[in-house]
Amino acid sequence: MADPRAVSRTTDARRHHDPEVRGFASDNYAGAHPEILAALAVANGGHQVSYGDDAYTEHLQRIMHSHFGQHAECFPVFNGTGANVVALQALTDRWGAVICAESSHINVDECGAPERVGGLKLLTVPTPDGKLTPELIDRQAYGWEDEHRAMPQVVSITQNTELGTVYTPAEIRAICEHAHERGMKVHLDGARIANAAASLDVPMRAFTNVVGVDVLSYGGTKNGMLFGEAVVVLNPDAVRAMKHIRKLSMQLASKMRFVSVQLEALLAGDLWLRNARHSNAMAQRLAEGVRAVDGVRILHPVQANAVFARLPHEVSRRLQRRFRFYFWDEKAGDVRWMCAFDTTEDDVDAFVQALKEEMAA
Repeated sequence: MADPRAVSRTTDARRHHDPEVRGFASDNYAGAHPEILAALAVANGGHQVSYGDDAYTEHLQRIMHSHFGQHAECFPVFNGTGANVVALQALTDRWGAVICAESSHINVDECGAPERVGGLKLLTVPTPDGKLTPELIDRQAYGWEDEHRAMPQVVSITQNTELGTVYTPAEIRAICEHAHERGMKVHLDGARIANAAASLDVPMRAFTNVVGVDVLSYGGTKNGMLFGEAVVVLNPDAVRAMKHIRKLSMQLASKMRFVSVQLEALLAGDLWLRNARHSNAMAQRLAEGVRAVDGVRILHPVQANAVFARLPHEVSRRLQRRFRFYFWDEKAGDVRWMCAFDTTEDDVDAFVQALKEEMAA
């Protein structure tokens, strides 16, 4: 029998971090929501069939239908990069290319995985606010019959964008119609899809399946899950061999029930929306506080749970000793401050006060 003192020593999280410490670096820094942890505990009992043939994954399909329509099919995966790589492979041929914003996560933050693992070509477009438009898409949407050029087959957008901006349903509909008219499909990277829905105050279907998105990468980790995301096929005719591609891409979980039950806990009720509304509200509170500080400029509309700002480099460096956050463009002095589902008003107010103190130093 294990020594209970040894178990206590190895499981006491306080020996490794102070749970009172908060930062504004990423919503990935937050822990798991208590309701997610409770769901995992429920799913942990007994044996369930592996590789997705379990009761939780089966029930998850019905929940996804309630959000994204009866044709939606959900494929749980381990992480967001995996979701994007699997989704884009299922939408493209070996000679295919994906049009995306230059600032997109698939281009900037996935270590070349879509290209090296997925074997596709990214065709990037500079955008002022992280959002593609039909006109911007056309900068790369050409050359389908040119054997010397990778063939544009997919347009990938992020909702909300990497710059914290949010597409309206009408804007996504215009992109989908434009892409489909040119024989291309549309992928939506929804790492923070809940924040976008909360910001727009519309159901997630309003800017996904209803307006023509073919495949969605559904993000749950940034919204309170412990781990796991999902590929949600909205248009079955747009993809092929999803199960095989997921396995080939090392994204098939043997104990899939532990991914599926988290998505179930998030989406069966309103937890996804409660978490997103809260993190968005904290970002608004942060932006309001920051606007009152002379010498700090907010760079983009604060429409979700991110605040992008520009301030003196040396101030940011001092402030980082008190709260963790990242430079977005260190040379320009641009920073990103993220709020999470567990960010409190006191966290925000303490950060704004620290910013005022460092700006005055």
